[in-house]
Amino acid sequence: MSAEPRPPQRASPPRLHLFDGLRGVLAVYVMLGHLTPMLPLPAPWAHLLGLLFGHGFAAVNLFFALSGLVIVQSLARFEGRIAAFWRARARRLLPVYYLVLSVAILGLALPTPFSVMPWLHPGDVAHQIWELSLPAKLGTHILVHLFLAQGMLLRHSLTDAQFSLLGPSWSLSTEWQFYALIAVLSLKFRPTGTGLAPLVWIFLALALAGRAYAALAPFDWQFHRAFLPNEAGYFALGIAAAGFWRGGHALKLFLATLLITTLLGASHGADAPTMLAKALPPLIWAMVVNAQRTPDHRFYQPVAALLSHKAVQWLGAISYPLYLLNEPVSRALALIIATATGQNRLWFTLLWLPLSLGLSISLAALLHYQVERRFTRTRQPPARMAASAS
Repeated sequence: MSAEPRPPQRASPPRLHLFDGLRGVLAVYVMLGHLTPMLPLPAPWAHLLGLLFGHGFAAVNLFFALSGLVIVQSLARFEGRIAAFWRARARRLLPVYYLVLSVAILGLALPTPFSVMPWLHPGDVAHQIWELSLPAKLGTHILVHLFLAQGMLLRHSLTDAQFSLLGPSWSLSTEWQFYALIAVLSLKFRPTGTGLAPLVWIFLALALAGRAYAALAPFDWQFHRAFLPNEAGYFALGIAAAGFWRGGHALKLFLATLLITTLLGASHGADAPTMLAKALPPLIWAMVVNAQRTPDHRFYQPVAALLSHKAVQWLGAISYPLYLLNEPVSRALALIIATATGQNRLWFTLLWLPLSLGLSISLAALLHYQVERRFTRTRQPPARMAASAS
């Protein structure tokens, strides 16, 4: 008897470690963007921090580009098995999401922190980040969040649906729309080689259609920001980056996608500074892609050194739970600390800011190791040797 040789294992694509670090930087940036508007600071300092950390949506746009890159690589490994791909994404995202969503709902049932934070006023940025209380149609909002359907609703159908229970969850709704569409498209266009180009152009066309609809439709008949066409250009940018290292036509495709998404981003600005800020995410993405491609280049060395640092890489590993839970954690702490300090502004700042950062990172690490990793750990099938007669 002799054993048949085992089929060669397909080599996994190289780990793009700088993008792991980028996740960590983006998660911390979004967290700081949620924290700084709550601080009782003099107007000049508050304005400066707003300029530095007031672009959380731009950071989420880069998360979408990351998804575009990662998902086409993942789909290539699943080789058309859509159900298996969706199950893997569900294990990766939903356990942590449902746990944090439950905590956020319980937190909204508490008194609003705004009642003990007199330095904040209705209409300011802080009130756009934290909800006052649970929404009126609570059951409907819970169902919408459970099925991540925030992005599929028109603005007039359910007020503030995308932020009502857990603000960061709006981007998960966009992600799931992307997963559904690209998985179906991958049956016709393989997410490797020449199949990348049709996928890129489809998502760019979707982004242009979404921009046109948002410009022409009445406000009440527009979709929430979480609607996939509103963010499709960034997914296209990530897909285009998956072929960037091949050069040739893939390089031209990446440059064309970069130009189109930059112009689309700038079109959302009402003035020159806003247009520049809106155009930055694609340019930052191009810089990180180049740093991953040529990390030793003198221009990209500082970027590569930062994103490959061990601490930044670790923050990238816990970035998903950190992105989700920093808002409910900081909200609950604000209520406790503002009450305990008698609304003293100095003591509130000295206690609340470091505690919010430390507790959010600690709980995110706990969720990553105890929940996220356990659900994403897959069982490897035992190796089987087929015997044949000599």
